[in-house]
Amino acid sequence: MTASTAKAQRFREFKMPDVGEGLTEAEILKWYVQPGDTVTDGQVVCEVETAKAAVELPIPYDGVVHELNFGEGVTVDVGTVIISVDTDPGAGPAEAPTANGTEQAAAATEDEDAEPQGRQAVLVGYGAAPSSTKRRARKPQPGVPAQPASAPIQAELNGRAAPAPMAAPVAAPAAPAAPVVPAAPAVPAASTAGAGSVGRPLAKPPVRKLAKDLGIDLATITPTGPGGIITREDVHAAAAPAAAPSLAGAPEPMAVATVVAPAEPGIVDAAARERRVPVKGVRKATAQAMVASAFTAPHVTEFITVDVTRTMKLVQELKQDPDMAGLRVNPLLLVAKAFLVAIKRHPEVNAAWDEAHQEIVYKDYINLGIAAATPRGLIVPNIKDAGVKTLPQLAAELGDLVATAREGKTSPAAMAGGTVTITNVGVFGVDTGTPILNPGESAILAFGAVKLQPWVHKGKVAARQVTTLALSFDHRLIDGELGSKLLADVAAVLERPKRLITWG
Repeated sequence: MTASTAKAQRFREFKMPDVGEGLTEAEILKWYVQPGDTVTDGQVVCEVETAKAAVELPIPYDGVVHELNFGEGVTVDVGTVIISVDTDPGAGPAEAPTANGTEQAAAATEDEDAEPQGRQAVLVGYGAAPSSTKRRARKPQPGVPAQPASAPIQAELNGRAAPAPMAAPVAAPAAPAAPVVPAAPAVPAASTAGAGSVGRPLAKPPVRKLAKDLGIDLATITPTGPGGIITREDVHAAAAPAAAPSLAGAPEPMAVATVVAPAEPGIVDAAARERRVPVKGVRKATAQAMVASAFTAPHVTEFITVDVTRTMKLVQELKQDPDMAGLRVNPLLLVAKAFLVAIKRHPEVNAAWDEAHQEIVYKDYINLGIAAATPRGLIVPNIKDAGVKTLPQLAAELGDLVATAREGKTSPAAMAGGTVTITNVGVFGVDTGTPILNPGESAILAFGAVKLQPWVHKGKVAARQVTTLALSFDHRLIDGELGSKLLADVAAVLERPKRLITWG
């Protein structure tokens, strides 16, 4: 065993895992350890926020924390080393392996152990899969002078061609008699020489998207990441306003006096009263999901106003029922049960559109999503197999779901696989709305505020407790007739809750 191999085995590196299938990055919210702290296998060392939820990460090693590679609030790509652990602190002081040393040690370990490569072993998530991308050798271009072997390799890693030889200097032109507009600066040789041989800049998909959003050309960025990879920090640095250096040999532009008009009294710059917050985490995921849903599934929304006086009386009675002791009983619970009963009467509603296979997937289970407002934004966890649960079971799971969401501890698995959703806008005093479907689901029911209103009851106008329901559905899956019947049945159950027994 070589010295570098032993050093790499002593200092174990933990990479950001994929805590939810398909995620590409996560933000470090909080570190629970610091360099010098002792950690054990399975101990939680940090909390990260993905596009779906906040997740605590346990370390799979015993030892002493050697280094934290990123601070709190930093977004890190999946597969990036975030912490290193000294697994043999009693062996005396030693330097952690460098990037080059780590690669050599890894190569030596591979030769000695000949173990198959795979995802990194982690305690949470799917780990980081090794890259299998390979590049073909590039054909020499006619007319391009030969370069040392190291030059094209470095240029390839940097995502641009090697610079062309500098042309001979040209004599400076005589001073013009009148002001002349400076000529446009010449295009750098790095972007023109051998255009056909210029490789695509090396950057991960999230970094490419960030550069596109900021209007930055990746080919103009000097990478600082390992192996010539462009990082998020490189893109942000390129986007930061900076004075462009003047090109050697180019004429200096003539200074032009700028007259600034005096600000009118009482007028304040609007930018001084604005705040810009990066779009990330749950907010970013919500925005992407809502845009995808709104422009993919053709939405139809229908409304119905219903007298729920009997349902509100039943809520009060259930609160005194011994079978519901210790459980949270509220109108949302009975709305959820009414929705489930209506779906059982119209099972064709519970479906999904498979665009890739051009199929409709009918589901014999109901995973009921509950839209929850949390400090981090809107999330939609769901109750698995809600259609087969009793009222006490549904109340218990609904209470646990809401409490976990408010604490920010909802797992990605709890938000996956939903089939239909309820959003309770009534808690904000709103009568109703036109809810947007959760991607992959067929319908979403909005429950509005319950208010005392004049209502014709038994032939007379009386004060009754009334609410408005709104049902949005995917018109590819649900025709107007089916959607109308579903909404009418929900309203019928809430108007006469004894139908929970006769229809259930």
